[in-house]
Amino acid sequence: MNIGISIRRLAVGVTLGFATLAAAAADWKFAVEEAPGDVQTLYAEEFKRLVEERTQGKVTVTIYTYGQLGNENDLTELTAAGAIQFSNASPGHLGTFVPEVQVLSLPFLLPESDKAKGDVLSNSKALYEDLAKDFAGKGLKLFTVYPEGEMIWTTKKPVRTPEDLGDVKFRVMTSPILIEQFKLYGANPVALPWGEVYGGLQMNVIQAQVNPAFFIESAKFHEVTSHLVHVGDVEYTTTVVANADFWDGLSDEHKTMLGEVRNELQTFILAKQREKNAASVEKMLKDNPKLSIIKLTPEERDAFRQRAEPLAEKLVGMVGGRSGQILEQLKADIAEAEKAVEAK
Repeated sequence: MNIGISIRRLAVGVTLGFATLAAAAADWKFAVEEAPGDVQTLYAEEFKRLVEERTQGKVTVTIYTYGQLGNENDLTELTAAGAIQFSNASPGHLGTFVPEVQVLSLPFLLPESDKAKGDVLSNSKALYEDLAKDFAGKGLKLFTVYPEGEMIWTTKKPVRTPEDLGDVKFRVMTSPILIEQFKLYGANPVALPWGEVYGGLQMNVIQAQVNPAFFIESAKFHEVTSHLVHVGDVEYTTTVVANADFWDGLSDEHKTMLGEVRNELQTFILAKQREKNAASVEKMLKDNPKLSIIKLTPEERDAFRQRAEPLAEKLVGMVGGRSGQILEQLKADIAEAEKAVEAK
């Protein structure tokens, strides 16, 4: 069956009954971009548990994992259309739908401190006031932003300097800003769907890719690579979005409940993703004893930081709109969060 046709049928069928669903709020559909056991699924499962507990079962949550309702872009479109109520939408893919969200993909931007990082992703004015307006213009409510872990490079040779990337075909997600980032780093970026990455590494069509540790292990990329490189440049973040009309139609009681659930989940997922990523690294080393770990020194990181400096200006030029304003506010929010942590 053609997945595009089946998704459109689902969207039409569910949207026809959307008014009844919003009023009754009996079943909320939550679609994630990852597989069972991955970070997004763990978040959705805890969301389901808390919502059903707080509503005493009057609201149920049905979770759809990757591929059940289409690809990442399909999930965002289905959410905007009202066919599903909640979904994950990560900046690397969401950039074609809400371009301004790509500010979250900039390297060396978010705080290194977990406390400051958590404060920014939970409370930033740039995200929940400024960026949220761009989501609303696409029929989406920005529910939350949370981290999934440090982005780690898998490479087939040791990499410590930009010069080491000169002959490396580096797989990235289909985001223009990510492609530009790895060009600045000195690599040859290649945009591929993640379903083609394992085969590409196995056949040496590509020599490197980047993802959080849990995803590398889940997708078994460690089986077809030699090195895990910790650069410390980007924290992989994802957003959870809701259909805007669905959200507006919720009772004040449900909105309050969801706000409480959101706050609890921020603490839950920060701890859970650290635990998940650490366990994944251990499992990868056990599965592939020849795998080596490279952690860049501060001086080695600075070489990549300097290469990445033009990227913010390039992003603002490529995206346009209010991206410059959002980025400046986000930097101010980060500075405030870091200052608050230092003061304690």
